[in-house]
Amino acid sequence: MNSSQLSSSTVSVNLIDEQIGQLIFSNPTRRHALSAALLHSLDERLTDLAKQRIPVVILGSGVAQDVWSAGHDIGELAQDRDPLAYGKPLEKALRQVREYPGVVIAMVSGSVWGGAVDLVMSCDLVVADHTACFAMTPANIGLPYTTSGLLRFFNNLPIHVLKEMFFCAQPLDAHWAERFGVINRLVDSAGLESAALELARRIVDKAPLAIQAVKEQLRILEDLQPISVQAMERIAELRRRACDSADFSEGLDAFATRRSPTFGGT
Repeated sequence: MNSSQLSSSTVSVNLIDEQIGQLIFSNPTRRHALSAALLHSLDERLTDLAKQRIPVVILGSGVAQDVWSAGHDIGELAQDRDPLAYGKPLEKALRQVREYPGVVIAMVSGSVWGGAVDLVMSCDLVVADHTACFAMTPANIGLPYTTSGLLRFFNNLPIHVLKEMFFCAQPLDAHWAERFGVINRLVDSAGLESAALELARRIVDKAPLAIQAVKEQLRILEDLQPISVQAMERIAELRRRACDSADFSEGLDAFATRRSPTFGGT
């Protein structure tokens, strides 16, 4: 196996056999939270790999750890009333993953929270170990999710499972995630990296232009959800009210002070 490595403060890329990019993000003091700096670095690394025409990328933060990613950096959320807007770092990174001209495989070990679940759902395939679980927690702090984000879940989960994840903010464990098709391969932690590499090598052997064409077609079909202008305006107003609400401020403060929030619906 021929490997070379390029490192930065938050992201590293291993090139395996000159055909597979293993992209590892790291923010250990914040439980691998998706800070703006980390997301920007992720965006840059994916751009570099696309320029090199790397057909498969494996995305992860390590193996045998408690937390794969804690999601949005909560400290940065306090400075931004709508961190999920189109031009914000997370949405830009998610688009980069979905539009990458090759296959992106999420390699998941440990719990995944909030926006990091959306990152996993934006990948083309998911390989996980039995410690993996997925929790959508925006309702814990009063943050309304976006229509584009919900659409990614809508295309991958039964509607009642989706609602439970967003309404209750309870983790979906690896067993149920595999049952609902969120996970392609569920393996023991010791075999996680080898399982991801095996899947990547199967893809590398195939015609890259054909795979690229199929991926782009599926992305377009997934996004093909006609919505009336009136509906979009209604959604925008509901999201604006939630982002500007006292509940959102209360949720952020409660999280920062490690207490239970008291929401008033205002």
